[in-house]
Amino acid sequence: MDYFLMLYFFAGAGQNFLFILNMRFVQRGNALLASIFSFLVSMLSVWVLYDIITRINQSRGILAIVIYSLGFAAGSFVAMKFKLRERS
Repeated sequence: MDYFLMLYFFAGAGQNFLFILNMRFVQRGNALLASIFSFLVSMLSVWVLYDIITRINQSRGILAIVIYSLGFAAGSFVAMKFKLRERS
């Protein structure tokens, strides 16, 4: 069961990383990449919430949400450090 907590952390980090990249693509006016990243972010969000609701019992549910949120914060940090190349 503990491996699911690690999975939630990495899912949260990945979700927010993709979300921030999505916002950058929206800002640059790249509609195709913004749409793709938006789809990935929403799929990941719904999957994690569904999994937490159906798989985790009540006592571990709060811990899973906290772990997921920590991953979300880590994703923000990594995405802010990530540099996209500018097109010439």
